[in-house]
Amino acid sequence: MYRSRRPALIVAPERLLAFGDAVFAIAITLLALDIDVPDGLPEGRLDDALRDVLPDVGAFLLSFSVIGLLWLAHHRMFAQVGRIDRTLLYLYFGLLAVVAALPFPTRLVSEYGDTTVATAVYSGVIGLASLLTTGMAFRLLRRPGLRKPDVPTARVRRTVLEGAVVAVVFATSVPVALVSPSGAKYWWLLIVPLRLLLDRGADPDEGTDSDRGTDSDTGTGKVPTA
Repeated sequence: MYRSRRPALIVAPERLLAFGDAVFAIAITLLALDIDVPDGLPEGRLDDALRDVLPDVGAFLLSFSVIGLLWLAHHRMFAQVGRIDRTLLYLYFGLLAVVAALPFPTRLVSEYGDTTVATAVYSGVIGLASLLTTGMAFRLLRRPGLRKPDVPTARVRRTVLEGAVVAVVFATSVPVALVSPSGAKYWWLLIVPLRLLLDRGADPDEGTDSDRGTDSDTGTGKVPTA
């Protein structure tokens, strides 16, 4: 008798998602704590202090946007997750570790944004976070049994492509930063047209029935009998 192999459930996806939401919220809060002006300034120096803090505000807005996009991406990905195995768990913990550490490269960019090292470190960290998210989606693509029954392959494939675009843009901006830190920041804007191209090429009906009766671990088709 055929018996499908099921990956062991480590923790409920809903609980893992709630834990991740808390990590994202803490990371955003820590970003805001870096925006500060010295205490006890005379009125005449307050204008200068506010101008000095503008790079911190810019870095905060940049990283707030990045964390917000990562948060949306991980929620879209978890909407497809029906089961958690060890690989997904390790990838997710890796993602949360990178998100929790984001205040550090953000501080580097705010203080040394015109340097190669700070820009490259920031690009590498964001690229790594996107790569981990993409890795989770790729795991769902390779292991249909981890997905919810009503999630088509086309939707998971699109999640992989969206994450890969962000990961590739930020990863390739690292060598660009070696030549021009400012050029690397403009390089990040490539995400916008690439995502628009993905949206234009998306087929909402593609693969909607492709996973019916598919084995959860090997992907071998099994037609259920009445």
